[in-house]
Amino acid sequence: MSVKIRLSRAGAKKRPFYHIVIADANAPRDGKFIERVGTYNPMLPAEHAERVLLKTERLQYWLSNGAQATDRVARFLAKAELIKTAVRTEQPKQAQPKKKAQERAAAKAKAEAAA
Repeated sequence: MSVKIRLSRAGAKKRPFYHIVIADANAPRDGKFIERVGTYNPMLPAEHAERVLLKTERLQYWLSNGAQATDRVARFLAKAELIKTAVRTEQPKQAQPKKKAQERAAAKAKAEAAA
């Protein structure tokens, strides 16, 4: 059984509120979960103390048992110093110029170097 630490949506329409839960990887987003280990309220300012609340002891227990955090939850855990910061080193390929544009840029750079 693969276990994830992820967000489960609660709150009203256009007023999001999330529970940070331990759930089976195959369970639905807002469905069955094993344990509730925190909350996230994106409507509060970033510096507000109650924006992210975590039960650190339980999170350490689940992390030691191999639970994998999703990207957003991993940021919360890194900020709370429960895990090391996951640094994204690879840029998305979609943002890069396409093949012909790269060839033109290379040819232009080569021409400028020759001149």
